[in-house]
Amino acid sequence: MNHRRLILSLALALFWVNLLFTGCVSRRETYSGSSVAEESAKANAFFDRVFDAATARSPLAMARLGIPKDTDRWDDISEARVLEDFILQVQSLAELKRTIRWELLDAQTQVSYRMFVREVERAIEGRKWRFHNYPLNQMNGLHSEAPAFLINYHPIASVADAKAYIARLRGMAPLFDELLEGVKIRENLKIIPPRFVFPLVEASVREILTGKPFDNSATQCALLGDFEGKVAALKSVDVRTRTRLVDEARLALIEKVKPAYEKILAVLEAQQKIATDDDGVWKLPEGAEFYGFALRTETTTQAGAEEIHQLGLQEVARIQREMEGIMVKVGFKGDRPAFFKFIKEDARFYYPTTSEGKAAYIKRATEIIATMRGRMDEFFITQPKAPLVIKPVEPFREQGAAGASLEAATPDGSRPGVYYLNTVDMRGLPIFEMETLAHHEAIPGHHLQISIAQEVVGLPKFRMFGGNNAYSEGWALYSEYFPKEFGFYADPYQDFGRLNDELLRAVRLVVDTGIHAKRWTRSQVMEYFRRNTPNPERDIFTETNRYIVWPGQATSYKIGMIRFIEYRELAKKELGSAFVLREYHDLVLRGGGVPMDVLGENVRAWIASKKKSR
Repeated sequence: MNHRRLILSLALALFWVNLLFTGCVSRRETYSGSSVAEESAKANAFFDRVFDAATARSPLAMARLGIPKDTDRWDDISEARVLEDFILQVQSLAELKRTIRWELLDAQTQVSYRMFVREVERAIEGRKWRFHNYPLNQMNGLHSEAPAFLINYHPIASVADAKAYIARLRGMAPLFDELLEGVKIRENLKIIPPRFVFPLVEASVREILTGKPFDNSATQCALLGDFEGKVAALKSVDVRTRTRLVDEARLALIEKVKPAYEKILAVLEAQQKIATDDDGVWKLPEGAEFYGFALRTETTTQAGAEEIHQLGLQEVARIQREMEGIMVKVGFKGDRPAFFKFIKEDARFYYPTTSEGKAAYIKRATEIIATMRGRMDEFFITQPKAPLVIKPVEPFREQGAAGASLEAATPDGSRPGVYYLNTVDMRGLPIFEMETLAHHEAIPGHHLQISIAQEVVGLPKFRMFGGNNAYSEGWALYSEYFPKEFGFYADPYQDFGRLNDELLRAVRLVVDTGIHAKRWTRSQVMEYFRRNTPNPERDIFTETNRYIVWPGQATSYKIGMIRFIEYRELAKKELGSAFVLREYHDLVLRGGGVPMDVLGENVRAWIASKKKSR
């Protein structure tokens, strides 16, 4: 399809969307049960058909869902393909409005309908801002995601799998060419990362190119080591074939992968010369308008930058007062800055950055997760089936990766969820935060929430596998909070760690809006961190850099947490003794990652239903 035909298709699709949509009626007349069931089934079949078609266009999405198809290919990230995908989205919205009768849908499917409409309308609004990002940055980007994908998502169970892996190694050259075309488009629009980003990305690239066959190191590079290890496990394949496959992979790394990364290094060097120290998106074309869009997208609310900034200041002050209560409990003599200094510097609160220290941390984290697992029946009706493992972050991701993160399991559990810990510097993983961190990333946080959404029966796939940051991160932060009410964080230092994590999320409200709306400098953000948190310098460095390249995302955590608590307290007030925490959790988890206003509607409908059934 040529570009002119693509534009015509887009115009027609948008025309039909505007012509057909007159709004979702909020009330439904009485229809027969069979009519409602039939139309709802029709709608859910439509949602799944659209999801499956979009997934089939993305080899990476299929791999993440455990679908063994197109395993020798990367996603097409060309501008033409991005436009095609967008047109298909708009066409699907037009089809939905043309063929599905909203008033005939059951309540759950009406929610799905509204969410589908909202997602496509947000994509339509967001197309204007499609270049307002940095494809090469220290947090993510194909330069680091491509090797991580091969290591984590490309299994080798046969010779065919190994050949597909080699094909993907060779495919990194054209993939990175498309990546750099996007970088060039942004450069022409004067969208260039701040100066500090370049040495961090360069270090990540050079780490990927470290080891055999790229140099004469004693060790292999991460990709060759991964490939050779996976091929060595093919015991049914003869040694000669395995050796040949490794030789082919080595050749692909030298002939294709290395030159592709060298092109990236050349672009980094050239752009660094014209980069500035202006950090916020205010510097981008129509930057203030874009930031408003980013905040609405990330929080799923209409809250603006100033409102979020003031909320952050209030929450920082409240949490710091609670921290002062911990200081009294542990008998600390001194003010809050002195306590922060003590927490930051005392060796008792940190494992050493040695292999033994890293192993000890992972062992203790495993025990913390086991303790929570033993009490899950108290808090949850539905529980995840997918297993969970703990791993250190790969070396080539250490410099930019967060202290902890979760890689979701496949829906069938064939690949477990992975709780990643960045052990490059153990002072970034303080002992006093171990409990709250495990609750956030593992259970009852991300692993539980994502697994339940993927495993629940009855939701359309786009709700099972989709979501938004306010929901997912809000739930994870709420998961740090509610165990306190049931005897967790008995050690006051662990409770301080919980408060410190909440403080971090409150600080994010202040500094994200500070950077992008109030034109704070990077050094101003770091100084605010130092004055208001006990975070180590490496954390301050990583966090500050993250907010700059990922505008708005950091505000979603606290906004989402506040909503989960508000809706819970509303239910407790309205239902009194009829309120059951396990039921509330089941309600908010089994509906998947809905926007905050939809979550509130679901809770209010549940309250009304419970009252009616008394």
